[in-house]
Amino acid sequence: MHSRNITRCVTTAALLALAAVSLSALSGCKSGNTNTVGKEIIVGEYGALTGPQASFGKSTNEGIQLATEQANAAGGIDGKTIKVVVEDDMSDAAKAEIAVKRLIDEEHVIAVLGEVASGSSLAGGQVCQQAHIPMVSPSSTNPSVTQIGNDIFRVCFIDPFQAAVVARFVHDYLHVTRVATFTNKSAPYSTGFTQNFITAFTGMGGQVIAQQSYGQQDTDYRGALSTIKATNPQAILVPGYYTDAGAVCKQARDLGIKVPIVGGDGWDSQLLFNIGGSAVNGCYFSDHVSMDNPSPVVQKFVQDYKARFGHTPDALAALAYDAANLTYAAMKRAKALTPDDIRAAIATTTDFPGVTGKITIDANRNASKPAVIIGVQNGQFKYVTTITDPSKPLSQQPAAPSGGQ
Repeated sequence: MHSRNITRCVTTAALLALAAVSLSALSGCKSGNTNTVGKEIIVGEYGALTGPQASFGKSTNEGIQLATEQANAAGGIDGKTIKVVVEDDMSDAAKAEIAVKRLIDEEHVIAVLGEVASGSSLAGGQVCQQAHIPMVSPSSTNPSVTQIGNDIFRVCFIDPFQAAVVARFVHDYLHVTRVATFTNKSAPYSTGFTQNFITAFTGMGGQVIAQQSYGQQDTDYRGALSTIKATNPQAILVPGYYTDAGAVCKQARDLGIKVPIVGGDGWDSQLLFNIGGSAVNGCYFSDHVSMDNPSPVVQKFVQDYKARFGHTPDALAALAYDAANLTYAAMKRAKALTPDDIRAAIATTTDFPGVTGKITIDANRNASKPAVIIGVQNGQFKYVTTITDPSKPLSQQPAAPSGGQ
């Protein structure tokens, strides 16, 4: 009798202890595949911290760092501190897929921020969608990125809009009607941009008189540029990244090509000047925000960023800052810190006050915002104009918004 009572007491105590352990675990982890244990919320970031697009990854990482530090200084989320685990994909889409798998399977992140290059976001986005972990890309502009599925979002505009903006600028501002294109055939960003530019520009009555391309590993562009020069274009579209654009501009000027060379947001890096030197003077590209904007929102970000990192931010840093803050704001609104609830909160984001403008996530999980045109002159990026609706002539564009554009 006595022995049986002791056994029952021991068994009961063991069950109570097991239940306590289980409840403790559940209280710290609202979803089986997410990490909110203890006082930290674990968020994943993947990007090109090394490799040919390392400038993009560095700016993005710094923007996310600043947003995270400020969010934690303001109390975090539900009393928990945000911790960002960073994976370097080395500017390689295959490595991006591996990096995101590690963030989800080993770090059990609750959300993912990344990437800049559309090819890497397409690889990482597939992994997030399969695991149903929400991902917010700061700056991948290829439309197919968010077409992966309902877990994938972005805070930047998309290439059909950006390419039409550049077409409108070339047609109306530069008064150009004959353009050549020079495309990185290895990059979805570049090929998509060119296709959308041609559609928009020819729709305005312009002519695309030459189309040349290059590969990711190419470094000598003189043959293709000589072919382009022979067609006598009034401008050349080069929708590549800053590494390509700088080298193309330098070799084009060496060949005596003097017409404006234009591109997209992939040009936005101070390294453009290191690579292209004075050859990039007189060129233009579309972008998400100008740091010249006197808006208090933009200037506070610039001052905070300089104080933290000691140099001026670029648009990619601003987009990353917006992507992180938008994600953290969604976590605060979510019913619970689970992927389903965070995804639902991100999807309902309306007029979020970002540095790059007010952000509303549309039904396709994209952000609709105006674009700016940046001119390159004497080692500096200078604001030229804002284009809100590229289907209308520049003379009919609404005034530039006073917010973060």
